[in-house]
Amino acid sequence: MIRQAAIIFGCLGVGELIVHFTSLSLPSSIIGMLLLTLLLRIGWIKLEWVNEVAGFLVSTLPFYFVPAGVAVMLYFDLIAASFWPIVVASAVSTVLVLVVTGWTHQLIRNKSRKTRDNISTDDL
Repeated sequence: MIRQAAIIFGCLGVGELIVHFTSLSLPSSIIGMLLLTLLLRIGWIKLEWVNEVAGFLVSTLPFYFVPAGVAVMLYFDLIAASFWPIVVASAVSTVLVLVVTGWTHQLIRNKSRKTRDNISTDDL
């Protein structure tokens, strides 16, 4: 279990170093998560090596949002003053994400289908 935590936090640490030395504007946790995903995809890290600790972290994820929720309550008056712009921005961005995701899925599916059709007609 210590090895699993060391791998996950090692990726987070490398993400911190990458952000520090490159001055990227991405959070180091995102860089670390992308690094862990890359290492899992290329097979340098096996899923079994991090599965137990990752499962624990995911199962306790709601607990980590408590400080953010408390911070939102501290600035409730500021949020209330900008309520409608926040609602409109959230709704518009949600619709845009859904539309772009749908278009991307259709594009990839159509290209995949064309490739599959070309392969099957070449076999004839």
